[in-house]
Amino acid sequence: MPERPTQIPRQSMTEQRPEDRVKNFEEVPLGYAAETAILEATRCLGCKNPKCVPGCPVAVDIPGFIALVREGKFAEAARKIKETNILPAVCGRVCPQETQCEILCVLAKRGEPVAVGRLERFVADFEREGKLEETPEPAPPTGHKVAIIGSGPAGLTCAADLARQGHEVTVFEALHEMGGVLIYGIPEFRLPKRILKQEIENLTRLGVKLETSAVIGKMDTIEDLMTEDGFDAVFIGTGAGAPKFQGVPGENLLGVYSANEFLTRSNLMRAYNFGQAGEAGQSDTPIARGKRVMVIGGGNVAMDSARTALRLGAEKVILAYRRGRDEMPARAEEIHHAEEEGIEFHLLTVPVEFLGDERGWLRAAIMQKMTLGEPDASGRRRPVPLEGSEYEEPIDVAVIAIGTGANPIIAETTPGLAINKWGYITIDEETGATNLPGVYAGGDIVTGSATVIEAMGAGRKAAASINAYLESLE
Repeated sequence: MPERPTQIPRQSMTEQRPEDRVKNFEEVPLGYAAETAILEATRCLGCKNPKCVPGCPVAVDIPGFIALVREGKFAEAARKIKETNILPAVCGRVCPQETQCEILCVLAKRGEPVAVGRLERFVADFEREGKLEETPEPAPPTGHKVAIIGSGPAGLTCAADLARQGHEVTVFEALHEMGGVLIYGIPEFRLPKRILKQEIENLTRLGVKLETSAVIGKMDTIEDLMTEDGFDAVFIGTGAGAPKFQGVPGENLLGVYSANEFLTRSNLMRAYNFGQAGEAGQSDTPIARGKRVMVIGGGNVAMDSARTALRLGAEKVILAYRRGRDEMPARAEEIHHAEEEGIEFHLLTVPVEFLGDERGWLRAAIMQKMTLGEPDASGRRRPVPLEGSEYEEPIDVAVIAIGTGANPIIAETTPGLAINKWGYITIDEETGATNLPGVYAGGDIVTGSATVIEAMGAGRKAAASINAYLESLE
């Protein structure tokens, strides 16, 4: 072993081979072995004023948990993370550490940062698989009740923090399973559902009540919860799940899907396992299994959709993105995996029309090539159409993955709730409070689509404010 931590190279994880993994929905990275985790942890310099911690939206004590890994105290390291992050196995897999905590690592200035996410994943898996989890003792009951609307990362985090404070917490989820975007939006090969479900189950040990198939705004309104059901405060964490489309001709053809529907069918309804009704282990939810599939977009959702289509048996999968590779918002790891698996990247290209056959099924897309002009409001160079560059691309399935918007149900059924022109809830940035007394919000329903850990940070901030609000009622 090299003498100095700075001489130790960043440790990679073993992975399924591309030619094997495209035939299954099993997780692609296989994680660290114990000795590899210790070696990677040895790279941490244990800075007195760590720059990495401010980069974490939930303020995990990164040097603290890594020091425990270095000593081989893996379960203790997991518990250290859980002091501020209730979903370490999830975050270790799907959070963009490379643009948050890791980018601020001192080692990143001259080389590669400490693999914080990989270490987080390792200790969370070690604790769970070894059945070493410990449930912290909540504070004495306060007698206050809090309703959490939505079981995504913001809602789950808010629920856990409030339950630890002794409040009675109920999470209402519109779908039939808990997890929000974590369960319907992220494929099995990136986030195995059994792992997510086990982390959610930890909430019940804190006393949190979980109610599924509960569409707040249709079943009960926020006013009903606070006046008839006795809740003292409400947190809205419903996410941004309304799909967006391009508005081009032919989007209503059979075979054109939003990424929301495509991924929800596969992930939540397990449509990839579609078989005969009643057949053991099979799903009864169908899904399009195109031979030539085009996914439109350049984010993580687009990568997830393209890689899912490949695993469903597509012979060719095209990812069409109107900007260049450098402008893609997807994680570098996801882009790399997609390329390894044979996804064709058609950059600076966008469909301007979808063509159908005589039965109304998609048969092709009219594509237009683009060039990059001046930067737009996002800071990225604006794509500009190249006249005369149109061509026809034969496809039988298209998946639109260009973003999502705010679901309007809560806003439409909550009189007086302040929203902005895009339909997102307006809050006090410091507290998460809406303009209605006792009503708070956070996550994608406030910011639009963001990262899992940013939503968790919003949930933590709101929980602290709700706790202070409840104390003021006494």
